[in-house]
Amino acid sequence: MAVKVGIVAIQGAVSEHVDTVERTLESLGLKGSAVQVRRPPDLEGVQALILPGGESTTIAKLLVKFGLFDKIITRAHEGMPIMGTCAGTILLAKEGDDQVSKTQTQLLGLMDMSVDRNAFGRQRESFEADLTIEGLKTPFHAVFIRAPAITRVWGKCKVLSKFEDKIVVARQDNLLALAFHPELTKDVRLHSLLLQMI
Repeated sequence: MAVKVGIVAIQGAVSEHVDTVERTLESLGLKGSAVQVRRPPDLEGVQALILPGGESTTIAKLLVKFGLFDKIITRAHEGMPIMGTCAGTILLAKEGDDQVSKTQTQLLGLMDMSVDRNAFGRQRESFEADLTIEGLKTPFHAVFIRAPAITRVWGKCKVLSKFEDKIVVARQDNLLALAFHPELTKDVRLHSLLLQMI
């Protein structure tokens, strides 16, 4: 059976995720494809979804405008694996910070966690770090770009990695939140984890 992985393609780092998904499928020996999701019909038959980085307020507004917002919530509750990267992580959270309130960003509210939208500040807009992530045998070289951080988790949400005491990877059942951009590296292990959740 072919695997169909959707990437929400309304704003943000889309093509890099498409390439990474294709490399991941190949590395796992799976048949399948990465499809760009812009409208509800694009979600048909998608078995896993990626919410990419970008601008969280803009992405949230466009999800509502294009009729994807509620559909994604429904599919998440049905068990579809979803990975949020950077801005995608902000959208998965149940609670945001002052910035989220000020910009009236509507969150999907799927994960038992709070986020700080500009956790690493403007002065360090981009940096790279080797992370120890639960479940991976060797460190993952992560690229952070104006990254958020997860400030607390509760309920079913579990911390998988921290950087400088800030939570940067969390998982809750079929949902995976990453504060960084795994698609900007050659390492496909986190995309593999998403596909293994199917």
